[in-house]
Amino acid sequence: QVQLVESGGGLVQAGGSLRLSCAASGRTFSSLTMGWFRQAPGKEREFVAAIGWSDYSTNYADSGKGRFTISRDNAKNTVYLRMNTLKPDDTAVYYCAATSRNLGLGQRRRQDLYDYWGQGTQVTVSS
Repeated sequence: QVQLVESGGGLVQAGGSLRLSCAASGRTFSSLTMGWFRQAPGKEREFVAAIGWSDYSTNYADSGKGRFTISRDNAKNTVYLRMNTLKPDDTAVYYCAATSRNLGLGQRRRQDLYDYWGQGTQVTVSS
């Protein structure tokens, strides 16, 4: 089992920045593929970004390319999502997810391939 706890959400003005953190416990973090997803009010949950465990490769949804950066610190069992130039459309609950599968870049967008999920952290971007 893996427990995931997100933090770092909050209220920010458009153009601002936030850094989300997701602390993992219960399994060797260094062998987990980690992802961030989000769910806006009235919408389905969608992929945001992911990072592999074997090569640290990253991929992003088009909505976040150039603005969001995912990274991991295996010594701290934590994955981060740095979000810059935030827009009101980024308002959502952001979820951290993990899997022991070594997912390819295309697979990381698939929510059904992640086994563990956090409770989410609210990000609200005001205009």
